Amino acid sequence: MWDYSEKVLDHYRNPRNVGKIDNADLIGEAGSLACGDSLKLYLKLDGNQIIDAKFQTFGCGSAVASSSILTEMIIGKTLDEAKKITNKDIADELGGLPQEKMHCSVMGHEALEDALKKYYGEDIVEDNLPQTSDKIVCTCFNVTENQILEAIKVNNLKTVEEVTNYTKAGGACGRCKGYIKDIIDTYWNSLNKEANKEPLTSTQKILKISKVIEQQISPELQKDGGDIEFVDLDGNKVKVKLTGMCQGCKNSRMTIKTFVESILKDKVDSNLEVEQI
Repeated sequence: MWDYSEKVLDHYRNPRNVGKIDNADLIGEAGSLACGDSLKLYLKLDGNQIIDAKFQTFGCGSAVASSSILTEMIIGKTLDEAKKITNKDIADELGGLPQEKMHCSVMGHEALEDALKKYYGEDIVEDNLPQTSDKIVCTCFNVTENQILEAIKVNNLKTVEEVTNYTKAGGACGRCKGYIKDIIDTYWNSLNKEANKEPLTSTQKILKISKVIEQQISPELQKDGGDIEFVDLDGNKVKVKLTGMCQGCKNSRMTIKTFVESILKDKVDSNLEVEQI
């Protein structure tokens, strides 16, 4: 018998925000009835803020609880904030899930991701990770390479059994287990190579910061009428200047600084700090 937290049981017995939003701005889907679990997530927006969220799910109690808590987590958040939510965040918010039920939190994340892709119109791929595709690895449960890689990355998975618990891949006929093992090995080998690389020189760091700001950060700020300029690098301090709508919006400056800093730490160097001038 699996051990469920009180919060899981509460959200299963009394699920929040069940139903459909007829005039939803975004709809995300994950899973399928053929695979045993499915989820449809409806989002209502005011600008880029989620003001309502509802779900329809077919699955076990953990699937209902994961979907229910996810709607509570995202209502009131901006799309940029919701974009940062992972399946681990969903499981943690529930007080944990049994390993065999972690795929339910993954399904919730995939439905949210599917909805957000329709808004952003893009897939975000880590620069230092092996490039994969939407090629289906597990035909029994319709699980792709990207879904497996994301689960490995977010949840620090190192065995095929763990991947099965989080994605269902390999849980039926088992013919894809060798492929799953290859994906696991490729991911961890790529991280080891990255860790063993020589530190970036100041020039290399400046070029990479400029590229990340130009290609990833600036386009996000431009969606709300703002922009950002890279001014200088002093040690690990990245000096930037906000322009457009970002320049005059005093209440959001700390949020923007946190957003910019988190991306630069992730993409360039974990020691970087952002200073607005």
